[in-house]
Amino acid sequence: MPAAFFSPDSFWNTPLPANPAIHADNARFLRFSSWSTSSPGVHINLKTWTIPLYAADAATPLRPIGRRIATELHGSQFLANSRPYLHPGHPEGHHASFGPTIPIPAAAEPDGQTDAHLAIIDSERRQAWDMWAAHRTPAGDWEANTGISYSLDGPGVFDPADFAARNGESIHPYGPGRAVGVPIIAGLILHDELLAGRIEHKLAFACRASGLLAHHFPPAIWTDGGVPGGPPAGVVFQLDPALDLDALALSPGARVVARALQEYGAVLVDYADGFTLYGEGLWGDPRGRSWDGALTEEDLFGLDWKHFRYLAPEAVGQVLVEKGMIPLPHGAITRAYREVTGVPPLD
Repeated sequence: MPAAFFSPDSFWNTPLPANPAIHADNARFLRFSSWSTSSPGVHINLKTWTIPLYAADAATPLRPIGRRIATELHGSQFLANSRPYLHPGHPEGHHASFGPTIPIPAAAEPDGQTDAHLAIIDSERRQAWDMWAAHRTPAGDWEANTGISYSLDGPGVFDPADFAARNGESIHPYGPGRAVGVPIIAGLILHDELLAGRIEHKLAFACRASGLLAHHFPPAIWTDGGVPGGPPAGVVFQLDPALDLDALALSPGARVVARALQEYGAVLVDYADGFTLYGEGLWGDPRGRSWDGALTEEDLFGLDWKHFRYLAPEAVGQVLVEKGMIPLPHGAITRAYREVTGVPPLD
């Protein structure tokens, strides 16, 4: 089954090489991975804190989307480092590719958590629209903190030259909906591919130990983390391909995901209060699909951390980029930093 999104030669759709070199800091990254979560293994976000996908076509109404981030840019500590760069032409969260109107199906419903991600996919026009903190007002109007559009046939990696972000800023005011600047649909476990029995692309993961670093590796174009010495944005995480999955008590769905982690690996794309992969959000699904009976959020808990490893960037063709968001952007990341460094939390 071909990958659902991006070109065949995309980084996301390229299998890992045989016997790739292990990251020099693998042992430390794995300790941080285990520290990241109270769960006994890798979690899968299926019901909250994930990305719902809604299909659009030529008949889907075009709706204007307000720039919800504008108020936060002027008042939020999270976005304080962007204030000096505000000017009349600043995108304030909505990239030039995004609007001014986009197709939004009537059934569309963002994730119910504060990230409120929402993705619209038009398979006929081969176009996607990403939003972070999407919101429908009581009057029925739409707003979103971020907005960006891109081709479903492209590389799935944004061009850093398209964004004017400076070191220390968040990438969000410039359009991307993921904090490390990757498409929000990249790396999702899709319901249809899971039922078909094959995932032919890299997955996406997030963890609490995401590194407080001024560098990252593509496909990430930015950073988002608070743990000194933690894994960098864009790093690839792999399940040992020598592990015999048939010898483990895995559900059929878990075996499909585990096989993808062996063959393609997963990319660090965000901060999370844990260590998690992402399955597409199916609330409000027009087809009535559900993860029930196919996959659970705990299905990978049987895989011990000792079976995982972080790969050396050169092993997967990644080149270091020294840029990113250095200051601690919000309370959860600040708490992770304070716990690791021994600085007591603020009251």
